[in-house]
Amino acid sequence: MAGKTSRKLFCSLSVLVLLGLWVFPHLAQTQNAAQPNTSKVDYLKDIQPILEKNCYSCHGAGAQMSALRLDSRQAFLAGGTNGKIVVPGKAADSSLYKRVAGIGDLTRMPFGSQPLPPAQVELIRAWIDQGAEIPESAAGTYSAPEAAKKHWGFIAPVRPSIPRVGHKAWVRNPIDSFILARLEKEGLSPSLQADRVTLLRRLSLDLIGLPPTAAEVDAFLADKSSNAYEKQVDRLLNSPHYGERWGRIWLDAARYADSDGYEKDLQRRVWFYRDWVINSLNHDLPYNQFIIDQIAGDLLPRATQDQIVATGFLRNSMINEEGGIDPEQFRMEAMYDRMDAIGKGMLGITIQCAQCHNHKFDPLKQEEYYRMFAFINNANDANIAVYTPQEQMKRQEIFRKTREIEGLLQHQHPIWQADMAKWEETVKQGQPEWTVIRPTVDDISTGGEKYFPQPDGSFMCEGYAPTKSKVKLSV
Repeated sequence: MAGKTSRKLFCSLSVLVLLGLWVFPHLAQTQNAAQPNTSKVDYLKDIQPILEKNCYSCHGAGAQMSALRLDSRQAFLAGGTNGKIVVPGKAADSSLYKRVAGIGDLTRMPFGSQPLPPAQVELIRAWIDQGAEIPESAAGTYSAPEAAKKHWGFIAPVRPSIPRVGHKAWVRNPIDSFILARLEKEGLSPSLQADRVTLLRRLSLDLIGLPPTAAEVDAFLADKSSNAYEKQVDRLLNSPHYGERWGRIWLDAARYADSDGYEKDLQRRVWFYRDWVINSLNHDLPYNQFIIDQIAGDLLPRATQDQIVATGFLRNSMINEEGGIDPEQFRMEAMYDRMDAIGKGMLGITIQCAQCHNHKFDPLKQEEYYRMFAFINNANDANIAVYTPQEQMKRQEIFRKTREIEGLLQHQHPIWQADMAKWEETVKQGQPEWTVIRPTVDDISTGGEKYFPQPDGSFMCEGYAPTKSKVKLSV
């Protein structure tokens, strides 16, 4: 028994020794890390390497999640969408420290990686408490946001200086100077001036997309005035074909089509919008009004039919009427398509990235994307009836005659309201008793349409193509 007791005691002491060899050094390391750092923390030596290794992939030059960038001194101090991340002298109030330390309900950083070692967390705490200084000497390493790399599409164009050329007599306008400067650089001479027929043909194809007629060529050749060419420019700009030629470019941006797309590709009647675009260009509609009418023409006070038609820009998305689809899914598909068209056609950028996240180059943030999305998603998407000028005149004439007849009858019968009420009382008597029929719907006959019976005996219809399905009712 004594031998067994000795062996148990030896084993217990061995375990304690092994635990001591592992635990005490770690306890010492933790205690050292938890002790306040009283020495001066150097940003370039102590803090920057931590950020560069753990933070720059999400908050550096390549990406700025939550609009936060940590490799730029000015951006670092400015913070991101959630405000400033550093309060100099107060680490306990700084979200940077609280996130890396895992304090509070904020998501711990670095996101998706192992937490920082306690010693590094302590360095960040001490650096902030000591004033969070980023030395000016680091200017070569850090750049202000306005000096950061920018996408070429967002760099404002600057009018260049007109280059000097040798053959000055050839130059008639500033653009010629740029062309001639490049030709002289390449050791080339300008081509000879084209004859008048060729000039008119080029001008016509450019402005209206059609070659000049024989009569138009003859008139130009016969015109010996000094501004004969300018008069041809004015003539073509005033041509109705001008809007047709240049309107097709905008119609491409607006996804204009005469059919629905998708599986059935049924015909759609939206040519009123096409004509509106053409007429807007022919009448030189100001660009700001051109955009406003297409985004919110139907919401303007006392909107005209033209302004309502202009919103066809938002109605050109493809329509899926295939059986068995989820209408809400393709309504949302159309919404994203409208946003895409607004981005490319009106903002001049692709904005699909903002559907899921902020993009490192795009100035449109995800929150802004869905603010605009909500605006067009709140509008009624019903079909709108519009009329040709001839139809509008006919409708106005019908309404005028109707008002005239009603006014004459009311004048001839001044007590018509009392007579109407008396007549209504008389016809109430002896009326047949109505029986509400409550049929059931044969699902096979509906063509994909859904019919839900209501308490009053009516049916609520949901689904695709409600006007094109045939329903068999069983009583």
